[in-house]
Amino acid sequence: MNPVIIRQLRTLLVLGRVSNLPTIWSNCLAGWWLSGGGNFWKLPLLLLGVSALYTGGMFLNDAFDAEFDRQRRTSRPIPSGKIPLEMVWRFGWAWLALGIFCLLFLGKVAAVLALVLAICILIYNAAHKVVTASPWLMGACRFWVYVIAGTTGANGLSGWPVWCGAALALYVVGLSCIARRESFRGPVPYWPLLLLLAPIGLALLMDKGVAQKPAMYVALIFALWTARCVRTVFQAGEINVGRIVSGLLAGIVFVDWLAVAPQCPQWLGGTLLFLFGMTILLQRFVPAT
Repeated sequence: MNPVIIRQLRTLLVLGRVSNLPTIWSNCLAGWWLSGGGNFWKLPLLLLGVSALYTGGMFLNDAFDAEFDRQRRTSRPIPSGKIPLEMVWRFGWAWLALGIFCLLFLGKVAAVLALVLAICILIYNAAHKVVTASPWLMGACRFWVYVIAGTTGANGLSGWPVWCGAALALYVVGLSCIARRESFRGPVPYWPLLLLLAPIGLALLMDKGVAQKPAMYVALIFALWTARCVRTVFQAGEINVGRIVSGLLAGIVFVDWLAVAPQCPQWLGGTLLFLFGMTILLQRFVPAT
């Protein structure tokens, strides 16, 4: 393949942070399954629509951050001259429009929530460098992904995807607070680490009886992975925030697995593990942050 085309394709992949897309798919699968699964014909539209919203949000993130990146992250595609700012804006809006269009076919509730998610994405991108509470906006974006997915299940939207989406949102808030240290230098605070444990807390509260055992197995795997990711926070010396955040982003799949663990069939568990491995593999070629 032409080296120029390969470089251009890689630029687009970096802008879209496509290494994180498997975590979006796992969110969709978990929210859909928690509302009864079924309606398989809706899954392609759900996955495509939410993926397009995510990709558009990532493109617009770089567009909004262009001036900041020229000063502090000159290796990013726009300040390095790999792609014009105007083209990034066009790509971002196009992906966002495609995502909303796809989700329109999933029903009125999904359509309204798609607009809510798009607004949250835009507010986050416009404000995240100046508003210290922006990690909560990032958490809200992942929450709405769960809820939108929940509307596609055979049983309709129920409390399970809402509560599990809230637990994921808290996890993402903690992750995002840590990620801010990549752009704004300083020690990583300890309090966001507590938010990373929110999914385990929810599992302890909601999974009772026969559901408790499988949930605790997955909770242990999730806890071990999270501890592996953040262990350097407690060690002396310089901390590689990017590596910590990349690992925690991959850990989102474990959050989804924990959400569905009490009633998770083998095919769904296998799919989630595949998506986790896919995330780790893609991160070797496309940076997660």
